[in-house]
Amino acid sequence: MNEAPVAPDPKSLVVGVLGGTGDQGRGLASRLGQAGVKVLIGGRDAAKASQVALELQNDNVRGTSNSEAANQADLVIVAVPWAGHAELLKSLANELSGKVVIDCVNPLGFDKQGAYALPVDEGSACLQAAAILPQSRVVGAFHHISASLLLDPSVSAIETDVLVIGDDREATDLVQSLVQLIPGMRGIYGGRLRNSHQVEAMTANLISINKRYKAHAGLRVTDV
Repeated sequence: MNEAPVAPDPKSLVVGVLGGTGDQGRGLASRLGQAGVKVLIGGRDAAKASQVALELQNDNVRGTSNSEAANQADLVIVAVPWAGHAELLKSLANELSGKVVIDCVNPLGFDKQGAYALPVDEGSACLQAAAILPQSRVVGAFHHISASLLLDPSVSAIETDVLVIGDDREATDLVQSLVQLIPGMRGIYGGRLRNSHQVEAMTANLISINKRYKAHAGLRVTDV
């Protein structure tokens, strides 16, 4: 009888963060490093990425270029600005082949009325990533996490649920396990990639909540 494959321990993986010099990427790298995960902060400028890693003061985190992070990591988080999303992924398609790619990019615009969801030809950032990276296992996660909370050393636990979306059950299970290494976070399966648009777009609503209530709002899924 063939036994089911054993999912890897997320702590055994090297995680690359593309766009890791920005607030969201730096915050995720910091929290995962604190949880014992080996993290590569990727950036357009490897020297800047290395400086950001040094500032985090965690031996588990080091900086390099986006291409080296994509090449050396077992699993990759995409945390680049929406404007550079497609271009970066196209340039790294070979390095990301066969890997789990977590996309946390929110296509948002801002005007006098606040944040709003931008239209995406493919339907969402996650679906764009899946179209550009057909040989990768694209999963959506970390869309609604406040960078301010991630970077605040006084916050020991971030009490929120993280919706994990994807079409590959093994990959979404792995990402849920990775999420739950961060104290306070719980990974919740949120459906297939075709339903990723509304997950990304909801970030605009959370930004409005945060502005009105001067908060760092997150999500909780009840009865699960």
